[in-house]
Amino acid sequence: MRLVKIGTRRSQLALWQAEFVRDALLKHHDNIEVELVGITSQGDKTLDIPLSQVGGKGLFLKELEEAILDRRVDIAVHSMKDVTVNLPQGLHIPVICVREDPRDAFVSNRYSSITEMEAQSVVGTCSLRRQAAIRHYFPQLEARNLRGNVNTRLARLDAGDYDGLILAAAGLKRLEMFDRICQELTVDLFLPAVGQGAVGIECRVDDPEINDLIAPLHHMETAYCVLAERSLNASLDGGCHVPVAAYAQIIDDKLSMKARVGDPDGSCMFESAGSSSLDEGEDLGASLADQLLSQGAGKILQQVYAKTE
Repeated sequence: MRLVKIGTRRSQLALWQAEFVRDALLKHHDNIEVELVGITSQGDKTLDIPLSQVGGKGLFLKELEEAILDRRVDIAVHSMKDVTVNLPQGLHIPVICVREDPRDAFVSNRYSSITEMEAQSVVGTCSLRRQAAIRHYFPQLEARNLRGNVNTRLARLDAGDYDGLILAAAGLKRLEMFDRICQELTVDLFLPAVGQGAVGIECRVDDPEINDLIAPLHHMETAYCVLAERSLNASLDGGCHVPVAAYAQIIDDKLSMKARVGDPDGSCMFESAGSSSLDEGEDLGASLADQLLSQGAGKILQQVYAKTE
């Protein structure tokens, strides 16, 4: 009996993702056992500082990736929106699972939609992408930093520290918190983060047995979309905590993608869009990135990076 060890953060959502992969592996293979190994990341220890000031969401991956390289675990399960553009040597993400709802969701105990919020209402989010959208499209509202896992953020909302939150719809749905979703925000206003709603499996390149075991979990349609989005981010030299948004869909056997870079202060929003064949998604991402850079998006990103150095 082959034992497969899955490295995972200890948050409720991270555990859900790891359990999702565990159950899928057990469904496809009757000759394995699966063990979840809880690992605390640096990102989980520094909740009082905005992610953009402490290195971005890559802080959630380092310890997990070290555990794979050290062979303490065989695989790690990630939200693809948290995965850095460049992976450590010897690791790859050969499997991207089927995507859940990629949209953002508005959560509030006082308002049924973000458009109903009174002036100076406080909206909590740690995402520069979401802050840029709030300040650009709803300048009468105050976007205020808020970190922590889903339950921690909801507790701050319930305590009255915030009038509303913007969270990923996928996370709320996976945790069966459907009643918390007041409004599913349109991608026209809140274009999703790169890879949002998709789960990826990371493992060692030189472990053919594990690569074969996880292969049945790969969802090709989701992979086409996420790889195109990640190509755009890579072409922008983007990290995981920059005001970059990208969302690709398959429409009529074509890959269609929109992309956006917004100034976190809300002053401007650069956009690009295009389509390609399914196997040219990486080229599409690079092309849309070039369009954004030609509009001036590079200056915004340089300013964001300067604040993290």
